[in-house]
Amino acid sequence: MKGIAKFLISGCFLAAFAVSGYAGGQREPAPLRVGILPAVDSLPILVARDRGFFEEEGVRVELVEFSNPNERDAAIQARRIDGALLDVLGVAFFVASGSDVRITSLSNGRYGIAASPQSGITNMGGLRGKRIGVFMNTMIQYCVDTLLVATGVPAEYEAVAVPNIMLRLEMVMNGSIDAAGLPEPLLTAAAAQGARLLATTDDAGIDAGVFMFSKRVLDRRLAEVQAFYRAYDRAAREINADPESFRDFLVEKAGFPEAVRDTFRFVTFSSPQLPAPEQVDRALAWLTERNLLKADLSFDDLTDPRAVAEWSN
Repeated sequence: MKGIAKFLISGCFLAAFAVSGYAGGQREPAPLRVGILPAVDSLPILVARDRGFFEEEGVRVELVEFSNPNERDAAIQARRIDGALLDVLGVAFFVASGSDVRITSLSNGRYGIAASPQSGITNMGGLRGKRIGVFMNTMIQYCVDTLLVATGVPAEYEAVAVPNIMLRLEMVMNGSIDAAGLPEPLLTAAAAQGARLLATTDDAGIDAGVFMFSKRVLDRRLAEVQAFYRAYDRAAREINADPESFRDFLVEKAGFPEAVRDTFRFVTFSSPQLPAPEQVDRALAWLTERNLLKADLSFDDLTDPRAVAEWSN
């Protein structure tokens, strides 16, 4: 557990923002500041930085690493970052509160359900009536509910509120809860320690993770965001072409725990594209059913296609 906890907190900090300097009498353009978490959908961004793809595409990008979603959300709200890895529910909450953020593409994040080694649960049907650790009213709980329904199992379980992700992992491993909703790479880390991986969002075709940029940035700096995506796409295609060659990168550059180096199952990164409207509508319906969303929002309210238009034609 200590190694996994270290991975989540080591090197993850809110970078200080320096005032742009002058070069040759002209102000150097400010970089695009993009917030990331230690998660699978950060990989193409980290590879793009490592390979120098951002510079080759003509855009300065500053990656701001956060150890938890609360830090990231505070930075989005304060406009300290221009874009970030988020999820559909998170964007909906921001838009409903008046923020100008928009979904610009999928990010191919993976969420799933892991059963405790002590639970004896071997399939999704075994979760009925069981105690499942979730972060209430977030993408984690949405994915648990949606995965159950997608596999023909009623979402009838006891939701145990465990916001702290490391505590949730610890509880599922020691049997305090029967199962837990987790993101990668903690799903793989749990499986490496004996948990049973029951289902994941990519197996069920559920789009969960997204990129977002503020509409203000999209209006004023669209060419830079498009260049960001060109670099991202190059990195994604490089990973897809030979994922096995990136196993060392997972640990040495992306901060994944050593325990997942050899067992992690790479996602297939898609070309930059918006999530399907029905995926967004389903997430909005889930929020509405639980009276979590007061505003009447639609796919068009949450998305902006301009940054990824060249891949949509």
